[in-house]
Amino acid sequence: MSALTRSRIAPLPGLPLRHSLLVAMLAFATPFAAAQEPASRTWANPVDIDYRYNFEQMNEGISYRTGADPAVVRYGDAYYLFLTLADGYWRSTDLLHWQFIKPSRWPFDSEVAPATLVAGDKLFLMQAATQPRPLLYSTDPAHGRLDFWTRLLPPVPGAVSSEEHYTLKPGELPPGPWDPGLFQDEDGKTYLYWGSSNVHPLYAARIDLKLGDAAEGEGKRLAFVTKPQALFTLHPAEHGWERFGQDHTDERTLPFMEGAWMNRQGDRYYLQYAAPGTEYNAYGTGVYVGKGPLGPFEYAPYNPIGEKPGGFVQGVGHGSTFQDAYGNWWNTGTSWIGSNWTFERRIGLYRAGFHADGQMWVDTRFGDFPQRMPDHRLKENEDTFAGWMLLSYRKAATASSALPGHPASAATDENPRTSWVAASNTPGQTLTLDLGGDRTVRAVQVNFADYQSGRYGDAPDIVAQFRIEGSRDGQHWDTLADLSHETRDRPDAYLELPQAARVRYLRYVHGHVGARTLAIADLRVFGNADGPPPATPAQVAARRLADARNADISWTPVPGAVGYNVRWGLAADRLHSTYQRFADQPTTLTLRSLNKGVHYVVAVEAFDEHGVSALSTTQGF
Repeated sequence: MSALTRSRIAPLPGLPLRHSLLVAMLAFATPFAAAQEPASRTWANPVDIDYRYNFEQMNEGISYRTGADPAVVRYGDAYYLFLTLADGYWRSTDLLHWQFIKPSRWPFDSEVAPATLVAGDKLFLMQAATQPRPLLYSTDPAHGRLDFWTRLLPPVPGAVSSEEHYTLKPGELPPGPWDPGLFQDEDGKTYLYWGSSNVHPLYAARIDLKLGDAAEGEGKRLAFVTKPQALFTLHPAEHGWERFGQDHTDERTLPFMEGAWMNRQGDRYYLQYAAPGTEYNAYGTGVYVGKGPLGPFEYAPYNPIGEKPGGFVQGVGHGSTFQDAYGNWWNTGTSWIGSNWTFERRIGLYRAGFHADGQMWVDTRFGDFPQRMPDHRLKENEDTFAGWMLLSYRKAATASSALPGHPASAATDENPRTSWVAASNTPGQTLTLDLGGDRTVRAVQVNFADYQSGRYGDAPDIVAQFRIEGSRDGQHWDTLADLSHETRDRPDAYLELPQAARVRYLRYVHGHVGARTLAIADLRVFGNADGPPPATPAQVAARRLADARNADISWTPVPGAVGYNVRWGLAADRLHSTYQRFADQPTTLTLRSLNKGVHYVVAVEAFDEHGVSALSTTQGF
């Protein structure tokens, strides 16, 4: 859901003032030497960017960082990432390292659920709106140069004003375009898609950007060519994954359909949408497939194409699908945090693609474990999972101090809605994990939390500085990663170690965060323990329930397992949907994401600190 969650103003990339202020303000408080962050070829979700502090709940004293509704577009030799209410955007040349760019021009109320489009030599940017707003464009996005294509878009034909939203008459449309999506077909014709509602459908119309009429002035640079047409709406009575609530258990609340995004692959048109609501673990992505950009469209029986209801990162709805420089497909999505506010969120990046018969898919298996960024065109079955396992789950944790109700153990529970909070935000505070024996550590992710952070906008001191140390005996410590002179915020700092470290103990040593308090939701450690992978889960059973949108899945526990991946799909070689479960949860699961009239198969794999088991035999249901 595209809530109006405004974020702080951010500095220009490379602005000397910010860096010089940081040195002056923080050098006295930083207890360790500088070191360069190593170059990496892996990442782990949430994507490691400097998420912005939101100011929408400033008067209520609710402070949090957030990012949602990611729109990624490739322009020139770089990728550009736009988010809801970020007051700027990010640039990357490798999809791993992102630099925030402060634009020369930006709407006062910022961008919400932005739509992007590269047409000709221009990058267009449209905000969600309930009345005519500007359309921006750039031919130099690397340096933040944005200009008006038109200061006011023409009104959506047939749309009422925002004041008349609840009094629609036949033939009238709700105000818009909210949650817009832009698409240009191979013939140069351009289309606009929009909608975010639990009442109204998605809409679409052909528009004319008038690229050849730029000299005519801003007032003549865009027009609606066709009248808006209603496309489709949700059918939760038939599609289990479109039901509202945690794990789709809310049958009373009408679900939301939103976040339109169009892709063409071959002669098929894939109109992507999100449902049922961003504030739950089951926020997913579906597609309708059409023969043309305006349809007719048919519901894809393999929906949802993207769903991630389990694990540390939960939710993948309302994002974008794009190709990288090698032709690989990727999907971005919005993940749910919801600790301080309903719409506190992060974003994720997942591999995606299309089968030869047209089936679209998004791979969320181990979607919050380290993944390798390819430097080539991937084969259809080529995996990006690095094979580095979670070593920190439920491990013993101690801290130099902690507030009541926020113990060190909260930093190893794989739950971003609980956190360790130090008694004071002072340099030298530590959080130490005992991994239970020598482990080969390859990456660490520090997920900071906002506990009474007291920040609502940008400032030079909003940066994350810390050191990660390792030890085999708990007495002698070596530095594994050093961000003591970091110059940007790192709410979800992912650190691939320059070389594997053999350690039993790992600790976070605090330098500085911009928040009023030091809080860490999870200190996640990745690598491998010695030994063979776990045994394959046995006695996997699947039973479709009387409500065919649901099925019960069960399996026999595997000794020593850290968790399980319940994987299902339309065929044994297309198990694209995954529900991750940890070993302290029951080895039974009620899947509520199914479509009536569709036959599925399911299999289960176990994972521990050594690796991943073979996949169980598949069961049809």
